[in-house]
Amino acid sequence: MFGDLFDNPLKLVLIFGIVLMLFGANKLPEMGKGLGEGIRNFKKALSGETEDKEKKEEKPKET
Repeated sequence: MFGDLFDNPLKLVLIFGIVLMLFGANKLPEMGKGLGEGIRNFKKALSGETEDKEKKEEKPKET
C-alpha cells in the first residue's frame, strides 16, 4: 500500500510541503519533539523500564 508512496523522492518533497503548509513552520519542531518523546516513552515501556525502577536504583548510599 505505502510501497509506491516512498519510491520517488519528489513524492516525499510534495508530502513535506503539504504538511508544512497545513501546520506552519513554527509547529513542525514542536510536533517532532512530541513525536520523539512518544517514541522514547514507547521504547521504555517495551523494555520494561519505569521511573520507579530508575528511582530505586538511584537511592543514595547511607553512611
